[in-house]
Amino acid sequence: MNPILSIHNLSISFQNQNKANRVVHNVSFEIMPNQIVGVVGESGSGKSVTSMAIMGLLPKQISKVTGTVLYQKISLLELEANQLRKIVGKEISMIFQEPMTSLNPSLTCGEQVSEVLEIHTQLSTKEIEAEVLQLFEKVKLPRAKKMLNQYPHELSGGQKQRVMIAMAIACKPKLLIADEPTTALDVRVQDEIVLLLKELQQETGMSILFITHDLALIAEIANKVVVMQKGKVVEQGNVEQVFLQPKEIYTKALINAKPKLNVRLKELPSVASYIDHNFKEEVYSTKDRAEFHQQIYSKKPLLEIKNLKTYYTSKNNWFATPNVVKGVDDVSFKVYEGETVGLVGESGSGKSTIGRTILGLEKATAGEIWYKGVNLITLSNSQRKKYRQEIQLIFQDPYSSLNPTLKIGEAILEPMVKHKVLENNTKRKEYIYRLLEKVGLEKEHYSRYPHEFSGGQRQRVGIARALALQPKLIICDESVSALDVSVQAQVLNLLNKLKKEFDFTYLFISHDLSIVKFMSDQLIVLNQGKIEEIGDADIIYNQPQKEYTKALIDAIPKGI
Repeated sequence: MNPILSIHNLSISFQNQNKANRVVHNVSFEIMPNQIVGVVGESGSGKSVTSMAIMGLLPKQISKVTGTVLYQKISLLELEANQLRKIVGKEISMIFQEPMTSLNPSLTCGEQVSEVLEIHTQLSTKEIEAEVLQLFEKVKLPRAKKMLNQYPHELSGGQKQRVMIAMAIACKPKLLIADEPTTALDVRVQDEIVLLLKELQQETGMSILFITHDLALIAEIANKVVVMQKGKVVEQGNVEQVFLQPKEIYTKALINAKPKLNVRLKELPSVASYIDHNFKEEVYSTKDRAEFHQQIYSKKPLLEIKNLKTYYTSKNNWFATPNVVKGVDDVSFKVYEGETVGLVGESGSGKSTIGRTILGLEKATAGEIWYKGVNLITLSNSQRKKYRQEIQLIFQDPYSSLNPTLKIGEAILEPMVKHKVLENNTKRKEYIYRLLEKVGLEKEHYSRYPHEFSGGQRQRVGIARALALQPKLIICDESVSALDVSVQAQVLNLLNKLKKEFDFTYLFISHDLSIVKFMSDQLIVLNQGKIEEIGDADIIYNQPQKEYTKALIDAIPKGI
């Protein structure tokens, strides 16, 4: 069989002023008909740039692409824009990483999928409407007919990704490129999307190029895997061969960077520590954990949530009966000083709402939030100011939470001045320099802007900003979900190291149960605003009592 896509010696450079910066170096691989090929590597390894070059989406003014990209013996790099458009969107289509920024907010979901069919087919308006409805049903969108007239902002993350898939498969493509299509989704939605793509592939016989940083996920979906590092292919072969007998130490490092589910490590191996042979695997014994729990649970709780309810009301119009959405519904738990409490559940389970209600960003409908013996719900805004300093938040997306016009040093300094931390700006700057070094950055980074940092570095800035106010309780809201496995390992290790050094207490919110298990002492499983299960993290993982918890655990990609 001839390959449907053949890439040979692909190199990509970007022009920066008078200097050409090469980001992809002589990449070669093939995709056969009806085959799923996974491309895996850290952020900056060249995965997404390679896919953009295949689709002809790189800006010609600043990029230079050499080598050959053959689609069924047609050289895509030699085609004019109008010729390429006849293939791209119809025979080769793409699912982008972030559906919210890829979908047009001013058009309904139905209109956006219809547009693809209008451009690439001769179908009538009525036939297009019927086809779009059929596509929405095929990608298992609930209430498919209603979804046709809904806008992207009215859909959940998983539903938006299904609309993107419907758009991508509308013209029955022979090759589908999926660029990190499940990164920001919770494990069960991720599992559903992966199963959906496999079903569509078997049904239509299309080939898929699946790009991700998660090797365990690749093992579940792909036939062949291509491992990329710093713009080069370091290893490729069938999935079993690469996973069970990896030749390159970089591949072994990526496999080991994900938290293990069968043991609790004191520290995760980062790719760098694994390659440099600096990593020594240390396991937390049951005795270690029992001693730690005995120590922290002998004190009074730092935070106690009693029968917390946070409800939202919405109206479709002035005369309609208000809809009540129970974001958090009668939740109670305790957090002790020095421990990490994990909140886990699907999107919409109420995890972030609990965090935001504790911070006072959402108004509680009922219940009590006791912090150091004070009920925060009864305090006025001015009375709450003192506690705002002691309870801090590390955001999910560090880029959107940083002001792009402020240097990062100024962004960290600003809340310190507001809360009068230390006597003057000279002392504050010295303190910030030390903080930057503690989170793995350098003194020189004080004067740089957010866009000059990688995703992992920006998250370190977010951590430094939270630490600047010398808090007691830190709420980590999906703080590592958008990072690749290696950077994720570094940030998780850093959070644990800082916790020991500063005696922090964490409320760790995530949809990834493997990460929550690694980080947490106590685990709270949430479902539709209620607590399904609460207890020791290891006990819940090894002996889940509820079907919902079992389903979350089963949905975690296990690899081979």
